[in-house]
Amino acid sequence: MSGITYDIANRIATITLNRPEKRNALNGALVRELRAAFANAEADPAVKVVVLAANGKAFCAGADLDYLQQLQGYTHEENLSDSRELMFLFREIYGMEKPVIALITGDAIAGGCGLATVADLSYAVPEARFGYTEVRIGFVPALVSIFLVRKIGEGRARELLLTGKLVDAAAAAQAGLINGVWPAGAIRQEVYALAGRLCTETSANSLKVTKRLVRTALDLPLDAALEEAARINADTREHPDCQQGIAAFLNKEKLEW
Repeated sequence: MSGITYDIANRIATITLNRPEKRNALNGALVRELRAAFANAEADPAVKVVVLAANGKAFCAGADLDYLQQLQGYTHEENLSDSRELMFLFREIYGMEKPVIALITGDAIAGGCGLATVADLSYAVPEARFGYTEVRIGFVPALVSIFLVRKIGEGRARELLLTGKLVDAAAAAQAGLINGVWPAGAIRQEVYALAGRLCTETSANSLKVTKRLVRTALDLPLDAALEEAARINADTREHPDCQQGIAAFLNKEKLEW
């Protein structure tokens, strides 16, 4: 059975983790499936927004236990190659031109919490727990730390990464790890309503460029970053989406993207 399902409706691609009997835990095969699914969504002109969801009680419980045991027999080069597969997955989600929304209806632990971290927007049910528990088993949250520090700052990241503690959805939202909490009976409707608004109320080019601006904001010194932002402003003013949007605004016309 495939570790994921993939569906498209109303310009929204839904990638669903589908190993409920394993709490949607990650292994090499599932990481490769996820990479392929996100690549398909990125390349498909019929897709504007991606929702990452999960079947079962957990969103993603981190690494599969059988997989962890298997890794014990790997050489250094094999471990490095395997680690890079997860690195590529996180980087590809983080760098997608299309918005990614995580719909979290259960625990997101270790690598599963990493998926919540790299999504553009993440929403959870109150019962969901979050944590980077790697230090509890002698491992390190190496890959996710790069993204978490960018997302919530060094101080809060240190607390979560060093203690390996689990926090509930409300605390995760307060820390900035996720964007909001909705009841189980409402979260799916709310997430897809948000995805729908992104599809109909925002320019695809503007989403792409804004994601790039946020992603690279810390990469340059201030003056260089401002100069790059000015250049992007000028380029965007010449894009057909901007010209169409401004014309509709001036003419008081409702524009559906």
